[in-house]
Amino acid sequence: MQKWLSIIGIGEDGIDGLNNIAISILNQVQIIIGGERHLAMLPPEDYREKITWKSPFNNSIQEIINRRGEGKSICILASGDPMCYGVGATIIKHIPIDEITIIPSPSAFSLACSRLGWNFTETETLSLCGRPVSLLQSYIYSGAKLLILSAGKNTPETVAEILTKRGYGNSKITVLERMGGMNERIFTGVANSCKERDIASLNTIAVECIADLGITGLSRFPGLPDNAFHHDGQLTKREVRAVTLSTLAPLPGELLWDIGAGCGSISIEWMRSNMRCGAIAIEQNTTRLNYIADNAAALGTPNLQIIAGKSPEVIQNLPTPDAIFIGGGVTAPGLFDICWNALKIGGRMVANVVTLEGEKTLFEWYEKVGGNFTRISIQRAEPIGKFLGWKGMSQVTQWVGYK
Repeated sequence: MQKWLSIIGIGEDGIDGLNNIAISILNQVQIIIGGERHLAMLPPEDYREKITWKSPFNNSIQEIINRRGEGKSICILASGDPMCYGVGATIIKHIPIDEITIIPSPSAFSLACSRLGWNFTETETLSLCGRPVSLLQSYIYSGAKLLILSAGKNTPETVAEILTKRGYGNSKITVLERMGGMNERIFTGVANSCKERDIASLNTIAVECIADLGITGLSRFPGLPDNAFHHDGQLTKREVRAVTLSTLAPLPGELLWDIGAGCGSISIEWMRSNMRCGAIAIEQNTTRLNYIADNAAALGTPNLQIIAGKSPEVIQNLPTPDAIFIGGGVTAPGLFDICWNALKIGGRMVANVVTLEGEKTLFEWYEKVGGNFTRISIQRAEPIGKFLGWKGMSQVTQWVGYK
């Protein structure tokens, strides 16, 4: 099929800022799609068919997909670089690149770096447009330079509140409005004294994270402190969690099933390892389901999928996992066969148990598919009267199988 769809990145300088190729394509297409702001940049005498983005956004995407094969040329006008948190990244999931021409303009991130003198490769980038603001939580650490695509005029204040509550109130916040246009404006403040002001809806936020005295950051490496999670005791302890996650070995883009998730510590740390990692936490206890949701929001993984119910009953139609962790319910009848059959070829399954009955079940699995056993024994120093002594935690038997 010929290239019938074009996606042109356009900046605040409008049509005048487009190169000759983009202008040539725009002049020839039959249908133009974009936001009201972008369509308003076209000359009033342009009477071609124009379509404004609808809400929800996916309805407009589906409308574009439905026009495939009609024989009409379509152009989408998008902000900046369409492949940087833009519509192009969504469209390409449904329409082959062989049918699309993409012409980007500088992204908001590139423009912000040029204004601030930041090295783009040394910044952390994220978008809060149409995404939970709690995503920010996993990006905060001392010395981090963050570039954030704002969801609107209230986003800078919300970002300042999150930073202050996390103990990063001294962080420097720069808001960059309408970059590249005649009305460009830049102003800077400090998170803990960020005052409400008239901010344009189109803005990008730059943050230099500065921790308050005594604040310890939360590493993205596995093994967060136990007190980083709300829990009722059903928690894979820090040392065991670190070993377990190293065995699960998450890679970007992989999906984990966390069965008997407890407070969600394993799936949350799996997702914190890389923004592209996904996880599904399965738990039947109502109180623990609330803990999982709270922990996911507080630790920057709001996209963790949480499913209530007994594992053998709810996992039948879930997306194929790259890895499975079973922290609870190992002895449930049929659980192993369901999980093993669902696991992707080349995937791995890890299970932790502390009971003899659990060990018996793991050995039965081992006899079926092989794998490896490890026994994890941890002791922590705790007060004994005026002194310190070693107190052992429950020994954990860990089995890992590779399909």
